[in-house]
Amino acid sequence: MSRNGDGARDRANQHTAHPRGVGSGDAHLPERTGTATLTPMSRTLLLLRHAKSDYPAGVPDHERPLAARGTREAPLAGDWIRVNAPAVDAVLCSTATRTRETLARTGIDAPVEFVDRLYDAVPGTVIDVINGVSSLFDTDVETLLVIGHEPTMSSLALGLNNEGNETAAQDIAMKFPTSAIAMLGITEPWDQLALRGASLLAFHVPR
Repeated sequence: MSRNGDGARDRANQHTAHPRGVGSGDAHLPERTGTATLTPMSRTLLLLRHAKSDYPAGVPDHERPLAARGTREAPLAGDWIRVNAPAVDAVLCSTATRTRETLARTGIDAPVEFVDRLYDAVPGTVIDVINGVSSLFDTDVETLLVIGHEPTMSSLALGLNNEGNETAAQDIAMKFPTSAIAMLGITEPWDQLALRGASLLAFHVPR
């Protein structure tokens, strides 16, 4: 299966409804349709597609490294996360070389679990791995970063979303480029996360 058609939009997309306590004093959560109250989000899920990868001759897909553009853009993804999301408590990362290199270049300093199941995964597999976060890390994880591949990242973000940022959802449906980040808010414990169990807060393509 071809995992990564690595062509990406040249324009940067940022549609953000900040989690409570993040960003300026005006930061707020997206209001649910048909209600007049805001839903507090107790956990934050960040879905990051690996940065632009190279295609060296004779190198298996799992071992493909980042391209020069990827090495430039991965740090920008880390910068955006540090400014717009709560501090990352833990990272789940595919074992592929390009996802490992992406994580290293983001500068995110948090406990990491490299999970082979996240490579060539379907959305249900990723949810299953997320459900087991408490057994993988000793610390209480409130903000989780998952680094993976397409088409899984876009399908997962849209599948989890329940009445979140509509513009961000439309952009994800159009394309989830390399280095792109979807940020979702979750009210339930990780082991209860399921489809339609989150609210899409932001989507950004660092360029």
